[in-house]
Amino acid sequence: MHEIFINYRTKGGKPFAYRCHDVLANRFGEDSVFLARKSIAEGTDFAEALLRGARNCRVLLALIDEEWLNTPDRRQPDRRALDNPDDWVRREIEEALASGAVVVPLLIARKVEQLDARTLPHSIAELAQCQYARVGHATLAADLNRLADSLVRRVPALAALDRAQRAVSDDRQSDSGVHTDHQSGGIGNVGGSVGTYVNEAHAPFHTGRGDIYGGPHFSGDGTNYVAGDNHGGIRQGFGTRTPRGGDER
Repeated sequence: MHEIFINYRTKGGKPFAYRCHDVLANRFGEDSVFLARKSIAEGTDFAEALLRGARNCRVLLALIDEEWLNTPDRRQPDRRALDNPDDWVRREIEEALASGAVVVPLLIARKVEQLDARTLPHSIAELAQCQYARVGHATLAADLNRLADSLVRRVPALAALDRAQRAVSDDRQSDSGVHTDHQSGGIGNVGGSVGTYVNEAHAPFHTGRGDIYGGPHFSGDGTNYVAGDNHGGIRQGFGTRTPRGGDER
């Protein structure tokens, strides 16, 4: 299922729709954004694919330019395309509204006015009540990413796919000294040829082999090591001791 469905009119809206697809696919993944030309495989029933995509999406973006409202119908130029019940732009919006998807009128450029329900077919009049977003040709990427920031707060499925949020999380972990790249288990155990590493150690630690000591280490016979203050002296012997007369105290 594609979480975001891009609804557009081929005449005038196609180039902008492709740009929107590229920006959103870069953020949420190619398989998360539906664009008819890119998302419908050859030989597929395109009518069924379009309606199913609009019906099952989480978010539908309706791209609206200056010609969108009054574009004439191809078969009957004396009427608007929107007034044709078989108009694909209209049908896709109807499906998304009926399914409960978040539908966002995406107004392209400053000259496009907010929609008025009285100018829309009754079946999609609700579109005028949906809060719109405005995007510009020169600021498209920034505008869409602001919109995406808002959508991920409303749609959990998008939040799970959001690459921007994952990148921020990774940066925070890196700044805190916690490294999780390629971790295969344990604490500080990194897969691959890196081996075990410790970011910062304040006490003795073991890397897997040999002895571990918490202080100086000496080996051999007859060696003493005294730590701290010594108030009782040191008594040390080497080899076999010869007994002396009297009691040994």
